[in-house]
Amino acid sequence: MPDSATPVEPARPARRDRVHRLLPPVVAWVIANLVTWLVAKQSVAADGSAVAFWSTDARDRWDSAHYLSIAHTGYEMFWCRERHPDFRDVICGNVAWFPGYPMSVRVVSATGLSYEFSAVLIAELSLLGMFAVLWWLLGARLGWSTGLTLAIGTVFPGGVYFHAIFPIATGTLALLVCIAGVKRGSWALSAAGGCVAVACHPVGAVAIGMLLLSAFFAWQGDPWPRRLAKAGLSAAVAGCGLIWVKWLMWRATGRWDAYEVIQESSYGQGELRRPFEEMGKAYGFPFSDWYRPEGQLSWLVEHSLAAHRPQLWLNIAFILLILATAAVRLVRNRRLEVEEWAALVLVVEIFLLPFLAGAEMSWYRNHAQMFVGLVLVRRMPRWVQVALLACCSIQYVLLTVMFFGGVLV
Repeated sequence: MPDSATPVEPARPARRDRVHRLLPPVVAWVIANLVTWLVAKQSVAADGSAVAFWSTDARDRWDSAHYLSIAHTGYEMFWCRERHPDFRDVICGNVAWFPGYPMSVRVVSATGLSYEFSAVLIAELSLLGMFAVLWWLLGARLGWSTGLTLAIGTVFPGGVYFHAIFPIATGTLALLVCIAGVKRGSWALSAAGGCVAVACHPVGAVAIGMLLLSAFFAWQGDPWPRRLAKAGLSAAVAGCGLIWVKWLMWRATGRWDAYEVIQESSYGQGELRRPFEEMGKAYGFPFSDWYRPEGQLSWLVEHSLAAHRPQLWLNIAFILLILATAAVRLVRNRRLEVEEWAALVLVVEIFLLPFLAGAEMSWYRNHAQMFVGLVLVRRMPRWVQVALLACCSIQYVLLTVMFFGGVLV
């Protein structure tokens, strides 16, 4: 008979099981970086040289400069001709970009890291977090459906911005946390995720709409008054992210409407657009005429200069597949899971938002946050998942080459 005082050894199989559960999102993150690195090797930088993916310079494109300037010196707004006499008479500055991501860069840079390295580090850690939260939402069990879903995530349309000095990965992680909070029945967690999403990017405002609607599909164990209270309170807290954005801009510029002023003056935005008309403008935007890398272009680079066009078709196909999957589940099972309802609402909002607001040159990075729709992709038939993976892989290569060539803003 064993001695009762003998210590019991920890259950090694249980420990291995926990490791196996944590491993898939890490592997997905590594594969996402390796795929992007391999594509970057085939790209051409603005000066005609090869792209060094592992450098911070390769991740710094167009709007990245504005995020870094906010992290370094804060907000500013001025008439362009005050500093650039030959420029057109519009408002300049960096108040068209939200502070959630650059302020986190400022915090990390306080450790002594450069602003550029801090920005890349936050983006990559956010991407790792995206895979981890998605994996939890998928049930953290490796199978064909969950494995293929993670694989699609590694080459998700527009996913090159997850690696760049942009807030797309951080904002998407926040939206996934918001979904996780709704699934767990934690209004505080969902509100925190929504607040960060709103503070990172204008697209994050979709979290407010989803949280308001959550009273109809979440918090099922509560009576209606409490469900309405949780939905309203979480949406209100998420909206505080926008108040913080406005306060920072007001403190630097003296104007609460600084964001709206620069959007209207410099970008002609600020009112609702006709979505199908905006889709046409987005599809027809002449990137290949607007900018071409120097020197003799390879076949891949030459054919990537109009990669935004098949990107739009792929995004439309993705949203239609999500809607079809949700419809089939509602017919067969008479219900969707709470996280599936949340992801469905967010995906529809994210798809429509840039075409309602007007974003003919940046909709593809906004749509990258439709990554949250992978929660429903696991419900698709295997052959659909495989076809989607193949299409996403091809398009990921083309749009990524377009990005590293300096064409995409």
